[in-house]
Amino acid sequence: MKLGYTRVSTREQNADSQIARLEQAGCERIFVDVGYSSRVEDRPDWIECRKIQRPGDELVIPSLDRVAGTDSIAISVIRDHAERGVKLRSLDEPWMDIDPSTAMGEAMLKIMATLAQLRVDMIRENTRRGVEHARSQGRIGGRPTVMTPERIAMAKTMREADPPMSYAQIALALGVGRSSVSRALSKPE
Repeated sequence: MKLGYTRVSTREQNADSQIARLEQAGCERIFVDVGYSSRVEDRPDWIECRKIQRPGDELVIPSLDRVAGTDSIAISVIRDHAERGVKLRSLDEPWMDIDPSTAMGEAMLKIMATLAQLRVDMIRENTRRGVEHARSQGRIGGRPTVMTPERIAMAKTMREADPPMSYAQIALALGVGRSSVSRALSKPE
């Protein structure tokens, strides 16, 4: 059976283009983890995908960084699939078809894992630079706060009432999350 697996790190990201590539590659069943880092090995769909694999199956991935966020995880994944008789094929790294049981295969495996780690590290470094640049321009990032000055004033009034309302009651009254109320009221004036 030809299986497909992919992953996106955050819920805001979309895996549709990766899924389309796996479908074009002829995958009969596709597993997708959303909101997980490739450094986390116990992703639910990844676990399920591995459970159903049988010798002779082929696992297709868009790229190695979809399953492995470190060189040690990459080596482990490739070795594990080879030992279980499951062919591992990457659409972005066609040179990945190696036999880790040979000396040359083992060397190629280490080189490939190092390159995959370099790619992950470069993405991380570029993201860090982008965030630093945005901050230097006065952009902080993240979602805007729901606690406007008016809501903060109302929350303070509710908290100081007799009897005082709990953060949960205030949050319900204002239509915001409890943590937003807690954060807003704990900030020094």
